[in-house]
Amino acid sequence: MAILSSRRRSAAISTAAVAGLAAAGVCFAVGGASAGTVSGSLYRDPGSAVVRWVAANPGDSRAAVIRDKIASQPQARWYANFNPSTIQSEVSGFVGAANAAQQIPVLSVYEIPNRDCGGASAGGAPDLNQYQTWVSNFARGLGNQTVLIILETDSLALQTCLSPSELSARNQALTTATQTIKSANPNAKVYLDGGHSTWNSANDTANRLRAAGVQYADGFFTNVSNFNPTSSEASFGRAVISALNGMGISGKRQVIDTSRNGGAAGDWCADDNTDRRIGQFPTTNTGDANIDAYLWVKPPGEADGCRYTAGSFQPDLAFSLASGAPNPPTTAPPTTNPPTTAPPTTAPPTTAPPTTAPPTTPPPTGNGCSAAVAINQWNGGFTASVNVTAGSAAINGWTVTVALPGGAAITGIWNAQASGTRGTVRFTNVGYNGQVGAGQTTNFGFQGTGTGQGATATCAA
Repeated sequence: MAILSSRRRSAAISTAAVAGLAAAGVCFAVGGASAGTVSGSLYRDPGSAVVRWVAANPGDSRAAVIRDKIASQPQARWYANFNPSTIQSEVSGFVGAANAAQQIPVLSVYEIPNRDCGGASAGGAPDLNQYQTWVSNFARGLGNQTVLIILETDSLALQTCLSPSELSARNQALTTATQTIKSANPNAKVYLDGGHSTWNSANDTANRLRAAGVQYADGFFTNVSNFNPTSSEASFGRAVISALNGMGISGKRQVIDTSRNGGAAGDWCADDNTDRRIGQFPTTNTGDANIDAYLWVKPPGEADGCRYTAGSFQPDLAFSLASGAPNPPTTAPPTTNPPTTAPPTTAPPTTAPPTTAPPTTPPPTGNGCSAAVAINQWNGGFTASVNVTAGSAAINGWTVTVALPGGAAITGIWNAQASGTRGTVRFTNVGYNGQVGAGQTTNFGFQGTGTGQGATATCAA
């Protein structure tokens, strides 16, 4: 195993969880104007390791903190197993679920041969020919809507184990992979490895990106392999973009991994460092024209390979990252533009209209709030996303009653507390999302087995 420099952190493998879950995503956007070339809500993976752990350990003293601050957030799904015969269906299931939720999935491709230079996350495809076969099958599952692709963490920043001929072959492989993905789905946003701000220089990084075909990609990602402050990564990204512009490569943008950069700097390995904290919550609303998104690429709580096996979910790591971190914003933005109202096709009446306009939407049910539940069903299970909307006055605390169809059972919850798992279930707010302004909306969700279609929700405040 290679000895890892203190300037970098091994990018750990996150094995794919439950393939093909069709589920609603939950995204809490950070305030500020959208910027870059990507807009919309990011998709929360209902089959991630942290979601499954929370569902399986409701009585654990750490569960509420991990649920509210980590499991509630959209994170990348990693594709790190060499499985050319099944990768297309795995990707298609994941992307299809995100498309159904009208949200943007983040996929991290981690399959390049000789990845991590034989370090804690060694592995990948047996050779570059088989790698291209795998990538082609991967690309066929991407559909035709917006997806974000994090292509091969450390593949450009870490090259010390490669001979000149091997480096040339890797650069060509990354160029071909980018072109293959973009050809399969022209709406795919592909980002190449930019290392991080305390590794290679901006000029060196730009040269590596150019050699690997960044001109065919949408830009580059940084900080997956470290915990540098977002401000430092943004400054580094601007320098890389400037260097690329000087090479005649324009229009490239950055995404920054903020999954674990909210704490102090120090030891490179998060497995052994209790000063780490989750950073800025994932969003495409960056307010920076150079930055397409702040993402949680490396899922918080998955190990780096020091004290624990690389990629394994460790609740003590997740709890350490979440403890003391701020709560996520409580109001999710709409995932699509509101429908516009078509103009009348006939002339308006000549009589005077009433002096008081009738309401255009039904009044909220319950005492001051309304609830709407959206179900995403798959074979044997479902997830539910519930919007809680205050009426004409602000509310301080809410209770939502959900009537589940017969045979349905709740297995996991986020952003709420529940009484019961079957039949009629009462959900109440958690500490940070009980206050909802007049006309404003907050969100919670749950996962279950059986059929969720037909569930109804009412709200009281």
